[in-house]
Amino acid sequence: MKRIAICGNIASGKSTVQKMLEAKGYKVLDTDEISHKLLTVKNKKLFEAFKNYDVFKDGEFSRYKVGQLIFSDEKARQIISSIMHPQIADEIKKFFDVNKSEEFLFVGIPLLFEANMQSMFDKIIFIYADDDLRLERLLKRNNYTTEHAMARIASQMPQNLKLNKSDYVLNNKGSLEDLSKAVDNLLSVIS
Repeated sequence: MKRIAICGNIASGKSTVQKMLEAKGYKVLDTDEISHKLLTVKNKKLFEAFKNYDVFKDGEFSRYKVGQLIFSDEKARQIISSIMHPQIADEIKKFFDVNKSEEFLFVGIPLLFEANMQSMFDKIIFIYADDDLRLERLLKRNNYTTEHAMARIASQMPQNLKLNKSDYVLNNKGSLEDLSKAVDNLLSVIS
């Protein structure tokens, strides 16, 4: 079993690559989905840490409010990371255990390097897109203000540092067809 991380900064195209791999029959775990599932008041550690913050709506965490908080407050981002990253790592280990008969297992993990989880993987694929293109995608896709979109981009480790720590890089600056060909080429190399 080869454990392969798919990472990339916000709006780089990680989710698109994950969907392409799933369409080819590979098992892919999306840690963004895990984060969403963990962001609940039933998560006692998280609830205790944030019960005095304005991050709730209708008795549950508001993803929007949590996002606004952690991208404007470094201390809050560190608190949520210290709680959720170990929980996400546990879910990744379960995914590996349940699917150990698979030849390749892919995990989409945007904050791989920030969470210092590289040692969990045999190979790392980094999805790269220019900062200007990622900003454009964020503004179009999420309807963020320019200021908020730039804060989200700035909150992550710079791409050039991640490029040097990755085994493979997919440059996502072209069309979906270009990206699909790049994924096929990559699969032929890692197979």
